[in-house]
Amino acid sequence: MKSVSLASPRHLAGTVKPTLLDGLARRAVLKQLRGLKRGALVLSDGGHKHRFGSAEEIGGTAPVRIEVRDPRFWSDIAFGGSIGAGEAWMHGYWTCSDLVALVRLVLRNREVLDGMESGTARLSAPLQKWFHRTNRNSHQGARRNIAAHYDLGNAFFGLWLDESLMYSCAVFERPDMSLHEAQVARLERICRKLDLRPSDRVVEIGTGWGGFALHAARHHGCHVTTTTISREQYELACERVRAAGLEHRITVLCEDFRDLEGQYDKLVSIEMIEAIDSPLYEPFFRTCANLLRPDGVMLLQAITIADQRYVESLQSVDFIQRYIFPGGRLPSSAVMTRTAAEHTDLRLLHLEDIGLHYAKTLRCWRENFFERIAEVRALGYSETFIRMWEYYLCYCEGAFLERAISDVQIVFARPEFLGPSPEI
Repeated sequence: MKSVSLASPRHLAGTVKPTLLDGLARRAVLKQLRGLKRGALVLSDGGHKHRFGSAEEIGGTAPVRIEVRDPRFWSDIAFGGSIGAGEAWMHGYWTCSDLVALVRLVLRNREVLDGMESGTARLSAPLQKWFHRTNRNSHQGARRNIAAHYDLGNAFFGLWLDESLMYSCAVFERPDMSLHEAQVARLERICRKLDLRPSDRVVEIGTGWGGFALHAARHHGCHVTTTTISREQYELACERVRAAGLEHRITVLCEDFRDLEGQYDKLVSIEMIEAIDSPLYEPFFRTCANLLRPDGVMLLQAITIADQRYVESLQSVDFIQRYIFPGGRLPSSAVMTRTAAEHTDLRLLHLEDIGLHYAKTLRCWRENFFERIAEVRALGYSETFIRMWEYYLCYCEGAFLERAISDVQIVFARPEFLGPSPEI
């Protein structure tokens, strides 16, 4: 599915004459784009067309086509780098024939992207880092950061997620699986890896809207204590548990993971660790180990950045951190396993990469989002917000397809666990 702009760029951008600064920025950006070697790009700017790269196809389209609708596009990119490109998209300053393919093209030409980030865009980097630091995950800050995304409204997420309301990577075990079937398959995969049994007491860090807790309690008979710091998620999760008649098997808390107490047989955390920054990785794994019995087992599902780019990522802020998940950061598989090994007695049993399934999951979400766009607008969301979400979903899909980021399921166990490693 190609990316088609949901909001009218002409309505958003308006008519603006280029400034001297825009002209200088234009020359700088065009110079950087001449470095494209893998993939083809055609950029239309008024009556001018600029061609870059080769005829190689990226994501099924060759070439990717960009149309500049407002000269502020050039300054936003030259001085804002990848964040500036996203901001220019949000304001309708440019359109694209296939936004996912563009993300893939840029990632395949990493040296061009890095050049843009290290050029004049360095001028805005200190400000972006300051924004990120103001979103640090203290107890109060963590609740504020989570609310910024997850408290957008349950009605909003309900429009385009499947009926399980799972907002994390599904696993498409067959090509013809629906999104809902793939989400159920992923949930069952987690339960099998943990060998969940009716006698198990399970703790979940990061409730979402209760999808895992409901599945585990309903199909495996265990008791699940699950926590979230999103008020919207907490209220709907409680409502869903009551509606399912599972109050005796599911306890929903609205508590920070750092405040959890007790001992459990199994622990689950599904794509929650990305919402905290690197200083909290050690407390997170210590808490997980402390919550587990001596023979306990945990499964962590996490979105990851490539190990080789993790240290570099600590010095930068990207579009997702700036606009979608304030206060967050992607860990790498290596940093998670190393932190667990250095600061706890947790032992690695199993690691599975499911990242390519995330690209398909995101595509399904985007298709659902487009199909329900009239209802999204009816909820009162602005055109700028809608374009921001379009950019976010395409940005992530392209990154997963190029394996710039991925998604893993990791199983750890305490020392007294003597069972076999999970087999799927």
